[in-house]
Amino acid sequence: MAASESAPLTGRRIRVAVIGTGAIARDSHLPALARLAEEGETELVAAVDVDPASVESFRALAGGACHAYTDLDRMLGEQRPDLVTICTPPTLHRDQTVAALRAGAWVWCEKPPVPSLADFDAVEAEEGKDGGPYASIVFQHRFGSGSRHVRRLLAELAMGRPLVAHCQTTWYRDTAYYAVPWRGRWQTEGGGPAMGHGIHQMDLLLDLLGPWSEVRAMAGRLVHDVETEDVSTALVRFANGAMATVVNSVLSPDEASRIRIDCERATVELTHLYGHGNDNWRITPARDVPAAEVAAWQAFGTDLPSSHLEQLRELVASMRAGERPRSSGADGRTSLELIAALYKSAFTDATVRAGEIGPGDPFHSAMHGDAPGWAPVVSGQAGPGEGAVVGEEAAA
Repeated sequence: MAASESAPLTGRRIRVAVIGTGAIARDSHLPALARLAEEGETELVAAVDVDPASVESFRALAGGACHAYTDLDRMLGEQRPDLVTICTPPTLHRDQTVAALRAGAWVWCEKPPVPSLADFDAVEAEEGKDGGPYASIVFQHRFGSGSRHVRRLLAELAMGRPLVAHCQTTWYRDTAYYAVPWRGRWQTEGGGPAMGHGIHQMDLLLDLLGPWSEVRAMAGRLVHDVETEDVSTALVRFANGAMATVVNSVLSPDEASRIRIDCERATVELTHLYGHGNDNWRITPARDVPAAEVAAWQAFGTDLPSSHLEQLRELVASMRAGERPRSSGADGRTSLELIAALYKSAFTDATVRAGEIGPGDPFHSAMHGDAPGWAPVVSGQAGPGEGAVVGEEAAA
């Protein structure tokens, strides 16, 4: 029975449990939950981690009010949370999300939500059919005053039709970063910079421009000794006709996250690194646009930076209304599907169209698609790509 059926979410605080008590839980989820607790919206009732010391220190950081667990199923049975936030490595996301949904809890899961489209579809099958519980993805860059304002301008065609776009996640990660055993491996990270880094900017681009229709891509291992790629580029066509270039890199010392959209009457550009506010957005009008229109376009209103807090606030509102939240279901799947299509295009040297990756397609069950030179090398067998990846030791 769903938590919302057994205990209505009106007139009381949302009971929240945090799964995984590492850096993202401490630095992003806990402050957002604390703020909403101050506003009377949430109550942190439990934290779970396989490391007892970690969960106890998290509990102390949270003020000691929540219960500490090392067993997820036990926590779900004893605490019956309304919402579970998942902050564990990607390989654990599917099973933990399914367990929470079956216990009647809504889920808010860090990216990447699951390692494959097959896993996403399995999660979606466990969701409630009417009023929840639902599983949503942490795509905090969609949220905040800047993205909301630009999304409205684009939806209303205020600046004319969007025509040309650029989406850039050019970051820098050194050898020490990939010394962490689960990084750079398909099974445990789900993919390279397209999946683990650029997913946020690509998701924001899709949120602004709408559905994509086809993609043509390239990927490479230029520096790091990993299973996945360390750089990718793609050309994306959108259903509205706009065309975009996408670059995802962990090889770029001058780090930047950037989205640029050229419309018929203006260019809108976002430049930041890990989060943005109103000042990170710039709108440049064409020469013949009246000043009054430009002023309206550039009036972003009160600055609400992109953040876990802004997304969580909207998620809680959706829970209380019994409505599917943004970045869940088909709305969340579209970004994961674009990444799968990017990999399929890069690894097969073919154009991939929206909707073509379904059950039976190797890229539905794994982002590497068992492609020669990209799929993990089976221990004891030689094959293409062995120079770049050797069994389980490549990312160690």
